[in-house]
Amino acid sequence: MAHTIPPLADRLRPSGLEDVVGQDHLVGPTGTLTRMLARGSLASLILWGPPGVGKTTIARLLAAQAGLEFTQLSAVFSGVADLKKAFDAARLRRAMGQGTMLFVDEIHRFNRAQQDGFLPVVEDGTVTLVGATTENPSFALNGALLSRCQVLVLRRLDDAALERLLARAETEAERPLPLDEEARASLRAMADGDGRYVLNMTEQLLALPIDTTPLSGAELSELLAKRAALYDKDREEHYNLISALHKSLRGSDADAALYWLARMLTGGEDPRYIARRLVRFASEDIGMADPNALVQAMTAWETYERLGSPEGELAIAQAVVYLGTAPKSNALYVALGEANRAARATGSLTPPMHILNAPTRLMKDLGYGSGYAYDHEAEDGFSGQNYFPDGMKRAQFYRPQERGFEREMLKRLAYWDRLRRERGA
Repeated sequence: MAHTIPPLADRLRPSGLEDVVGQDHLVGPTGTLTRMLARGSLASLILWGPPGVGKTTIARLLAAQAGLEFTQLSAVFSGVADLKKAFDAARLRRAMGQGTMLFVDEIHRFNRAQQDGFLPVVEDGTVTLVGATTENPSFALNGALLSRCQVLVLRRLDDAALERLLARAETEAERPLPLDEEARASLRAMADGDGRYVLNMTEQLLALPIDTTPLSGAELSELLAKRAALYDKDREEHYNLISALHKSLRGSDADAALYWLARMLTGGEDPRYIARRLVRFASEDIGMADPNALVQAMTAWETYERLGSPEGELAIAQAVVYLGTAPKSNALYVALGEANRAARATGSLTPPMHILNAPTRLMKDLGYGSGYAYDHEAEDGFSGQNYFPDGMKRAQFYRPQERGFEREMLKRLAYWDRLRRERGA
């Protein structure tokens, strides 16, 4: 009877925490979990990280080292009955002096009521819960459950960690991978930090004939389907990348901004969403330092609507470069915030009578519009009258920066302020 050979990823599964790659901050000599095990105080944990970085492996190794029975559930396939069965079994083991680690994969997929079901068995020590999630626990998990668990962040595997996995695969196979250096680097890039993926692709390469000539990068791309970048338009990565784009623009790094733009586009983001955010950026972070920035952002959006993808994406890239290299000022953003706070604080103060319209005789008799100075008839086209409500001190909300076009705004505002003082407004 033929025996099925386990997948390469299973054959290379670490036998000890010291063999886990890419997570030294957790399992290295001074790592969080290493110290926790040394103290003999393994807490309930939430392991948060991208796919293929070792969440399940670490949980198994922790259970073995802590002397706990390892029980695994998947939130995708399990319901209330499965949880009850696992809890009952854990209680029986506890009565016999045996602890239980309950590992729940994709714990974020349990609803809030199901998550609440963990609280009593975690609190009374029936189980040590280890949940694995690719979602931000702050949004995906109940606050009550989070407060009883320690959240540990697993990092995507860097180039060095992926290379260690490739070397282990070659040792296990007792032969090198049929790749030249360029192709080897391409394979690591395709993995995008996912150790499971790189080992699955390695297994395909090791299945090639032993005398296969080392593949180039182009030949490898033809052989293996290109891995889609980790990106989910509805989840956290979506917000991470738009934040990276926004902050790169604010930091006047057009090249980094183009990179994050490309990451979003290749990940399948709707270019209209990016265009909307660029319009917001033009007002929030540039404003009057370069009034043309808003025109550029709106024009890019309109161009995309007319051309569609991929041609219209170039207009969005043009706007990104313009916004990234434009002078920056948040004076307009700050001014609106201060004006909003003043409006809330002053309630329903009415405008001064002299700037109210008087379309009826009664309103004129009541003084509406009386004493209004028509600025076009005033010296310098500026009357200097008060336009704030009676009983409210004049406030300065807009304070331009000494950057870009706002230098000109500073001169204008200073000029009008001087005239206002001279004319005793």
